[in-house]
Amino acid sequence: MQKRHIRLSKSVIGEDEKKAVSSVLDREYLGMGQDVQLFEKNLSSFFERDAVCVNTGTAALHLALQALGVGPGDEVLVQSLTYVASFQAISATGARPIPCEVDPATITLDVDDAKSRLTGHTRVVMPVHYASGMGDLDGLYEFAEENDLRVVEDAAHAFGCHYNGRKVGSFGDIACFSFDGIKNITSGEGGAIVTNDAEVLRRVRDARLLGVEKDTDKRYSGERSWDFDVSYQGWRYHMSNVMAAIGNEQLKKFSDFAEKRQSLLKRYQDCLVNMDSIKLLDYGQASIVPHIFVIKLCGSYRSELMEMLGEVGIQTGVHYKPNHHLSFYSGASLPVTDEIAPKLLTLPLHPDLTLSDVDYICDHLKHCLVHLEKN
Repeated sequence: MQKRHIRLSKSVIGEDEKKAVSSVLDREYLGMGQDVQLFEKNLSSFFERDAVCVNTGTAALHLALQALGVGPGDEVLVQSLTYVASFQAISATGARPIPCEVDPATITLDVDDAKSRLTGHTRVVMPVHYASGMGDLDGLYEFAEENDLRVVEDAAHAFGCHYNGRKVGSFGDIACFSFDGIKNITSGEGGAIVTNDAEVLRRVRDARLLGVEKDTDKRYSGERSWDFDVSYQGWRYHMSNVMAAIGNEQLKKFSDFAEKRQSLLKRYQDCLVNMDSIKLLDYGQASIVPHIFVIKLCGSYRSELMEMLGEVGIQTGVHYKPNHHLSFYSGASLPVTDEIAPKLLTLPLHPDLTLSDVDYICDHLKHCLVHLEKN
């Protein structure tokens, strides 16, 4: 079998995106303007409720929390097994992220464990839609309602996914998305906050522009605010027209991207479902558009497996190192997460991957696992 070079993930763009960016460059208005306004309009139609764009998914989480008034002395419940962006967004407000366990079957927030960590300082619960799965989202919202908590969904992995027939972001409290280079759609970098809470959206719109009140309207008309007021802390988190131009073209292609990602997921599942040496994630009743494809190894040989797959041109990754293992967030005792994390392995998945590539990956994965288990 001829050796291939298969990337773990990649940006998938074409001539449409290049032309859209060139158009922005030709107009020489690179900052936040009409392209961003159009992207927000298109996203609002996609979710059937208002969306506000920012420059990263991390900024989306940060501003959503700040808009809720989260700050020093407050606590936010969040699974430890997530990218550090989730934790950094919380600590950026001055609040404390409280690391929680994950459900071993879904690698999403263990709601019962989160309940056990509830205190009088808890303000928000942040479910992370890990590998595009949502876990027990109904149970989480019940827990939040019973304890008067707000919910900020870290939906960076879940653009275009559905939970019980409803599109993620189209329901619930607040959902935050990422459009970085390898997400389900990209704007190069970027993020969005989606909610029905008009006050949250108002505060986010101002805070992304350094807190300058109502500056969004000026930017969209190609003007600037020269005489203005600022009444709370803001940040330079706005999206540029260059980003939005890419995002608008990507959104047009999303149905094709989704179909490709879902077909790749099915091929992986069909190839690997009966293997005793690995376990697949449980997506429950969710209909997902997979951002990444993660498997759980039954043995403790991830490093050796990654090296062996790399030798035949297959890139792999680790999503993620638990945050309670990082110096800045250390201190929690999470035995379930500690047992699971070293056995998670991410295999390649992106729209330029072919079904033949998946077969190549699975064949080599099976061969490597047989070798490792014998030794």
